[in-house]
Amino acid sequence: MRRVVTGEELAQLYNPDPFAMPRWRAPVYRTPFGIILVAKLVKLLGWLVRMIARHPLAASILAAAAVTWVKLGWVTLVALVLAAIVTLTVWRWFWPVSFARWVGRPARGTWRAWCYRRRWAAVMAIAGVAPWYQGRTLLPVLGKVTATRYVDRVQVRLVSGQAAADFADHAENLAHGFRALLCRVRTARSGAVVLEFIRRDALAVPVPALPIPANPDLKALPVGRREDGLPWLVKLHGTHVLIAGATGAGKASLLWGLVRAMFPFMQTGLVRVLAADPKLMELAYGRVIFESYGSYAADPAAIAVMLDAAVAGCRTGVAGSPDGSGSTPPRSPTRSPWSWSTRWRS
Repeated sequence: MRRVVTGEELAQLYNPDPFAMPRWRAPVYRTPFGIILVAKLVKLLGWLVRMIARHPLAASILAAAAVTWVKLGWVTLVALVLAAIVTLTVWRWFWPVSFARWVGRPARGTWRAWCYRRRWAAVMAIAGVAPWYQGRTLLPVLGKVTATRYVDRVQVRLVSGQAAADFADHAENLAHGFRALLCRVRTARSGAVVLEFIRRDALAVPVPALPIPANPDLKALPVGRREDGLPWLVKLHGTHVLIAGATGAGKASLLWGLVRAMFPFMQTGLVRVLAADPKLMELAYGRVIFESYGSYAADPAAIAVMLDAAVAGCRTGVAGSPDGSGSTPPRSPTRSPWSWSTRWRS
């Protein structure tokens, strides 16, 4: 009878058949439970450190909430949460611009980044922009995500050897993969691109006239809304020429928007608008408004009403007038003392 070999490092499986071929298995090492526990604790500590480093604000809020609950009780914690909600609500209601800058946009960007990270590997592989190299799938690196109500801008670091054209060829796949209406690819720098995902159409509804700014800046005049929902700002020069534009392209809307944004400068005498022949320039239809503006300089709202009446008159084929009656008073031969001018030619 052959003796069965046993042991920890090399052990033959027990088989009562004396003529069976020996079968060997890998050595078995008995790891102490203390070492396993220490390894798990080290991994947990490393995970906590990474989470705190990546999300310092959320970690600080959770730590403060835990300390408050332990030291002061849950009633105090609930009161603090309600006070924070009321504060954010008041902030959003009275100061929407600062709230969007410091709270709304960062929170929306964090949420959208999580949405992209959750589907990133699957969409990149199925869309065909994750190359296969030496038995591994190489994924483009997801970078910072900046989100508005309408558009997401995703920074992507390319795999070595990739180009922006590789993403442009699969833009439709990416748009459908991330549930967007459209995907645009823009080159940010060497080895990186920016993916613009349009989730909603910000220009589906006609944009009404923007409010007249209290302190306008000629380097950033608000005239409309961009595709991402942010204000469209136009920089003006001493002599600004509109070279070309097809009929119905929106030149008149841009011109009237600029004039409306410059009302405070007209009131102070810094800006002068020259209205040429109607066949050469759309602003000629508002010549009566510009010449009669001296009578209404004390009330900026009155010139806005006249401007809206002039635009309505142009649409119906009747020239507008300062009083909104449609009759055009005789033009004054005197010239305004405004020293700054904007000239447009279509």
